[in-house]
Amino acid sequence: MSTSTSFAAPIPSSLPRALRGESTGMNWSSFENTYAPSNGTFRLGSWSETKTGPGTSDFEATLGIGESIRKVGANASGPVAAMTSMLYDVGCSIEILSFHQHEIGDRTATFLLCESAGTRLWAMGIDESHTESILRAMISGANRLQAA
Repeated sequence: MSTSTSFAAPIPSSLPRALRGESTGMNWSSFENTYAPSNGTFRLGSWSETKTGPGTSDFEATLGIGESIRKVGANASGPVAAMTSMLYDVGCSIEILSFHQHEIGDRTATFLLCESAGTRLWAMGIDESHTESILRAMISGANRLQAA
């Protein structure tokens, strides 16, 4: 997608209504820098899931947190619950108020309305994997909330 093209123009129906309104007039570069910042306190390295029983899995991740790298883990029913727990364990309380996921070509875009300590904001993640898209959006949300 060209950085000179308005983000909302090529895929207007895939953005949640509130996010569409908030991002009106942004080009792709501005949209990505705002809602999926590449810099921030939190970075996602590796991610793995091991089924432990009906409806539960052990999840492990490597998170970059500032200048340090930490291995974190959680037993949860899915990746969203696991990442929420992992972020909480490293000092980032995040609640997902709204979840939207859309296919864009061969990639998945995830848009999250996140909240922490009364601050609400949108975040985005894009990846070829549905799960990685969600995780990237959660990391974007954590970074945006940290900076707010």
